[in-house]
Amino acid sequence: MPNPTLITSGIRRYKGPWDEMRAAHLLRRTMFGVKRSDLAYFLQKSPRKAVRELLYTTYALPAPPVNNYNDDKYTDPEIAAGNDWTLSLKYDGMNNGRRKNSFKSWWLGLMIGQDRSIREKMVLFWHNHFVTETNTVDNALFCYRYNALLREHALGNFRQLVKAMTTEPAMLRYLNGYANTKKAPDENYGRELQELFTVGKGPGSHYTESDVKAAARVLTGYTVNYKTYTSSFDPNRHDEGDKIFSSFYGNTVIRGIKGKDAVTELDQMLDMIFASEEVSLFLCRKLYRFFVYHTIDDETEQQVIKPLAKLFRKKDYAIQPVLEELLCSRHFFDPANKGSMIKSPVDFTVGLCREFDVAFPDAGEYSDLYGFWEQLRNQAAGLQQNIGDPPNVAGWQAYYQQPEYDKLWISSDTLPKRNMFSDRMIGGGLGRNGKKVVIDPVAFAAGLPDPADPDQLIIDSMHALYSVELPPEELQFIKTNTLLSGLVGMASDHYWTNAWKAFREKPDDKNAMNTVTNKLRALYRHLMDMPEYQLM
Repeated sequence: MPNPTLITSGIRRYKGPWDEMRAAHLLRRTMFGVKRSDLAYFLQKSPRKAVRELLYTTYALPAPPVNNYNDDKYTDPEIAAGNDWTLSLKYDGMNNGRRKNSFKSWWLGLMIGQDRSIREKMVLFWHNHFVTETNTVDNALFCYRYNALLREHALGNFRQLVKAMTTEPAMLRYLNGYANTKKAPDENYGRELQELFTVGKGPGSHYTESDVKAAARVLTGYTVNYKTYTSSFDPNRHDEGDKIFSSFYGNTVIRGIKGKDAVTELDQMLDMIFASEEVSLFLCRKLYRFFVYHTIDDETEQQVIKPLAKLFRKKDYAIQPVLEELLCSRHFFDPANKGSMIKSPVDFTVGLCREFDVAFPDAGEYSDLYGFWEQLRNQAAGLQQNIGDPPNVAGWQAYYQQPEYDKLWISSDTLPKRNMFSDRMIGGGLGRNGKKVVIDPVAFAAGLPDPADPDQLIIDSMHALYSVELPPEELQFIKTNTLLSGLVGMASDHYWTNAWKAFREKPDDKNAMNTVTNKLRALYRHLMDMPEYQLM
């Protein structure tokens, strides 16, 4: 893996070459996998225009999840099969678990079918930042509305997102905000608001335990209505006393307010928190680690993080300008950053489906469609990334646990499982009710510039699937042991060229089809089993 710690470039705008490898680098980091059609589309633009389109193009919010869960053991008496269950306010032990599974599978489906936008990647980023756990929140509608909130604010204003998240029912449930009253203050959210959501634990962050207690008192009174599944503020549960903060916050005093106007204490506290430069530094570090590289050395802190944080404050905590500056920078496109990150399980599973343009059932076949999404979701969960259920309030360790960071995604358990998944997808695929979701190696190869030339086919496949280059001797080894395997003596390129031409001339000839299919399966199985396929 390259060593990006040697990078000295800053956030000056990148004005170098724009080719497939650089465009693919941008798309791998901002989307899940690289579809050939998306790559061709963005290659027609400049790097800056590509970034701006990913950030600023407005797409309609997706339709909600539907009832895919009726079976021989249960039929939802309220929501008909195929209809939107988020309109229901009736929950019980039978429908809630099924709807939670429906929600999580729907979410993975949005990743697979994402628009040409960074939005879905940002939803995952925010989910790992403002963590909730489906199993703890334990209500499908809360979980859906939380996810919808992340999607709505994904590229908006960070301060507004913090405020909205503070009173979000799922978060009130997850961190006990609904139980935070003047008689029994609960410090959970007040602590995580500072430690994990805003000022963080950086070298300049010196909030105190008394700040946690004061924040908890500000936040007393919020509750959850289980008839409407919304949050509200009860002045009778609110601590009306003054809240005194430490010198880290300039010894701010938030005067206690009585009645319904006490909700304005939250705005005062957020004004106080966001006056600290640590907020901008903390979030810019998290964005950097998610989109660029896990290690932030002194050079990167000075040349990248601090200028981004300054811009973040100047733009009043708008997310898009900061991401535009980062993703358009010489630093982001530095060659040492390509292939420097290990794919998360979601990047691996969803990315594989997208880059091979795997076909799924139509939306009308919602039961099978959701069923396949669920199988893929379970694959990612088995690789240690269960969307909707991070391991704890800090999120997945691979995004924050130093010094390992993303290396935690790979182990003696997960690497063989990754290979088994990719082998399965290039082999028999996923099955359900007589349908299959499987890689079509022939269609993928046919979409490359010159599939009849074995050398060019392998090079183009490498560029489509890898973020790094392979040495010539490795490419020769791959050719000999896949496309030309089984030949005695000197392997001739004509063997593959003739086989491909024979298939193209007679696509209905089963023998010709089987020959190229088996050879291409061997090629792509080999490429996906190599360590380089785990990098992005």
